Amino acid sequence: MIVLGIDPGTAALGYGIVERNGGGLRAVDFGVLKTTPELSLPERLLAVHTLVTDLIDLHAPALVGVERLFFSRNAQTAFAVGQARGVVLLAAAQHGIPVREATPNEIKNAVAGYGSADKEQVQRMLQVLLSLDSPPTPDDAADALAMAVWVAHRERPGERLNSGRLDRAAVAPLDGGGESRYEKAVRDALKRERLAARSRAD
Repeated sequence: MIVLGIDPGTAALGYGIVERNGGGLRAVDFGVLKTTPELSLPERLLAVHTLVTDLIDLHAPALVGVERLFFSRNAQTAFAVGQARGVVLLAAAQHGIPVREATPNEIKNAVAGYGSADKEQVQRMLQVLLSLDSPPTPDDAADALAMAVWVAHRERPGERLNSGRLDRAAVAPLDGGGESRYEKAVRDALKRERLAARSRAD
């Protein structure tokens, strides 16, 4: 099974391709697409789409892994990651390839053994796991390889990796038509607030 891992970004996008044969993994390709500041945002997103499409056509991955969107960074970085991530999801959908997603902490935990591992530790573990001559660089490429390794290790036949039902940005929101306990609690709290507001108005 071949997996394409992506570390999304509009200025620099890392990619890594790994192949799983039995219990072993090998690195097929990895690198970084860098776009210049002179390019407009649409041109940068087109470059991202072109690269991902070319990688899919060349390597025919069974799965694409992409960093899950989170907001612990500054807003500008989060928007850039989200825009690049959307283009990656589009390219995968156009080729009918399932997408898996994980947070950086989940990936570090899977590769290095704990979620607070630094980049150097992750790179050294990737060198061991993928039998590389040296730790993979630059950072964006190493992060993409780590994503691909996480997907290759985590994937189970017939399993769908879902996120919470309320997470509208998730690749695969939770299935099922029922209301979660959290959603019910939010709905009930909002209802109580509306009733209290009406009572105060009367």
